[in-house]
This record gives sequence, structure tokens and C-alpha cells, in this order.
Amino acid sequence: MTAHKEGDPTTLNRLYGRSKGKPLRAGQQGLVDTLLPQIAVPTEGEVTAQRLFGEDRPLHFEIGFGGGEHMAYRADMLPDHGFIGAEPFINGVAQALTHVSGDNGAHAPIPNVRIHHGDALEVLSRIPDGSLTMLYLLHPDPWPKARHAKRRMMNDGPVEMFARKLKPGGEFRFGTDHAIYVRHALMVMQRHTDKFEWLAKEAKDFQVRPGGWPQTRYEHKARTVYGHEVWYFRYRRKV
Repeated sequence: MTAHKEGDPTTLNRLYGRSKGKPLRAGQQGLVDTLLPQIAVPTEGEVTAQRLFGEDRPLHFEIGFGGGEHMAYRADMLPDHGFIGAEPFINGVAQALTHVSGDNGAHAPIPNVRIHHGDALEVLSRIPDGSLTMLYLLHPDPWPKARHAKRRMMNDGPVEMFARKLKPGGEFRFGTDHAIYVRHALMVMQRHTDKFEWLAKEAKDFQVRPGGWPQTRYEHKARTVYGHEVWYFRYRRKV
């Protein structure tokens, strides 16, 4: 199997997979109706820290945040940074809004998060080049069949965009529990060594979760229910 297929998410110009699951609970729907419009990424124009947060600050972007646990954890840990998350699955957006709003009073609301319900690459394309401090792609859909490889987010077009949007010295984090996707992703990243430095020095560097990288429910399920190994990759944008 080759890692290169004609087309990729930057050229296919469409989202694959489901956009909604079971009906939202009343509280979740309420957050979608009221909180999401307040913290949604603008649908047009440049996406900058100044526009989203009223000041220049380090900017993070998460592609496909799932239920939002990682994004909320990082944003709470780094209150002076700004976080943007994009997710097409409305149930995931609702879960993230629950975390951002304070998990029903369990903690204070998290004010430094902005959310886009839809295509991550559309928003990413509107972020000025060299603006991101960190970019996250955690457990993306592996599309394991060879004929679907062009749908994978880890492909040349997206990776080239990641490189453009990250500041020199900025960090790209990628995680997966899918062995086929690991091989594919490593082959793709090998073609971009002029832009990215892999921060692993030994095997444990990609086999053990780094500090500040919380375990999500999805990752816990991958390990405990499916018995999958999980891999953690960190790449620094070269100067």
C-alpha cells in the first residue's frame, strides 16, 4: 500500500463520515443554541487571536476535537493562550460546550476557547500563515481501506498547510491507535522533513504519552476495550 493517493482533504473539498448521532439532551441542545453562537469562529474573514480574543496571544488549533476533553484540558491549563477547535460531529460539539461551560458547575467556565462546527481546513485556511503556536490532530478517522487513503487528514496537502500556519518552532502533535494509519502518517511526514523535525529520540518518546497531553475517553476505550496500542507524535516546525 502506498501513502500517496490522488487527491486529499484539501482538494476533495468535502467532509466524510457522520455529522450527528443520537438526539442531544435538552441541556446540550441549550448550549448549542445559546453558548455556541457566542464562541463560534466567524464564518468569514481572517481568523486571528486579536479578532477572537481581543488581543494577541499564543494560538492553538485542534482538528476534530471529538468530545473536547483534550481541548478543554489544555485551555484550562494555559489560560493566557487562545484555543480554536473544529469538529463536524454535533454531538461532539455539544460535549465540548459542556466542558467549556464548566461541566454543570464542576469547575469555572473556560473562556479562552472558540469552536467551529464544521470543516477544520476551511477555518485553518483563514488563519494567517505563521500564526499558530500548536496544532493538534488526535485520533483522526483512519479510513483504513486503501481506496479511502485520500480522505485521511494526514496527507501531503493538509501537512503542507499545517507547516504554513505554524510559527517557526511551533509544534504539531498527532496521535493514533491505528497501526495502518501510523505507517501512512510516518511515510507522509518523511516527505516533509524540510519543514518538520520529529522530536522523538527513542521509542518511548512516541510510545508514552507526553506531559500535558491528557488521556481522552476515546483513547481509554482504545486501550481497555479494543486492546490497541497508542502512539504519540510531536513535530517541531523548522525555522
